[in-house]
Formats: sequence, structure tokens, C-alpha cells
Amino acid sequence: MAVGGLSTVGGIEYEAKITPIVVISCIMAATGGLMFGYDIGISGGVTSMPDFLKKFFPVVYKRTQEKGLDSNYCKYDNEGLQMFTSSLYLAALIATFGASYTTRSLGRRLTMLIAGIFFIIGTILNAAAINFLMLVLGRLMLGCGVGFANQYITECYLLFP
Repeated sequence: MAVGGLSTVGGIEYEAKITPIVVISCIMAATGGLMFGYDIGISGGVTSMPDFLKKFFPVVYKRTQEKGLDSNYCKYDNEGLQMFTSSLYLAALIATFGASYTTRSLGRRLTMLIAGIFFIIGTILNAAAINFLMLVLGRLMLGCGVGFANQYITECYLLFP
């Protein structure tokens, strides 16, 4: 009997056991999604804070204060704000490719150390940001940290299925 394109007749059944390695692999794989989800939640909240907008995106802040604009799209339509938001994701994508090479040549432990260094530098830059450039550079460093960590997580998941 075929259900949804899957056949239950004639297949090979594998004995599946939930081992500690499987549980750890699942937790490690979920951590990658957790990092991106956490960033989406935080950056979405921060980019709508009036104090943040006033300091780094004054044009957007002025638009949010206008009474005639009902659409949030029109209020938050700004290239700088879009660069701030997307820089982390672009850096994570590019860093993943570099992290793959780093993991092969230097090992997983050193790759995670490099990811941590990227996180620390990015956090310091974002916390101490006094202008737009520092803000974006911090996001790029955080993105590199996310990319290196996600590559490591993916590799661990593939090594210990």
C-alpha cells in the first residue's frame, strides 16, 4: 500500500535504537537553527526600538514618527537597515565555505575556537558600536561565528549519524 508516494511493501526494515550519539547529534543539529532563530528574534526587536533607530538609522526613526504612514514596509524601507539585518546571514553563508577548509586542515576543535573568537569580536563591536560601520562589522563577525559553528555542527551530524 502506497501512502503519499511511500510504499510500505517490500522495504527493508532497519532496527533503530536511540543511542546517546543520536541524541547528541540531534541536539547539535538543532543548535544551528537555534542560533539563526535567536538572531532573527533579537535583531527584529532591536531594529524596532526607537533609541536604536534614533542613533543608527535616523531616517527610519523619522518615518516611524510620521502619522500618515500606516504601512510598516514604508517605515522600515531603508538600505542601511537591510544591510544591518542581512549582513549576518551573508557572512554566515560565506564563512561556512571557509570553515569547511579550516576544519579539514586544522581540525574541529580549532574551528570551534575560531568560531568563538569571531563571536567575541562581533559581540564587542556591536556592544561598543558608535556608528553604522561598527554595527555592520560586528554583524559580519557574528555571521562568521555562526557560519563556522554551523559548519562544525553539520560536520558532527554527518560524522555521527
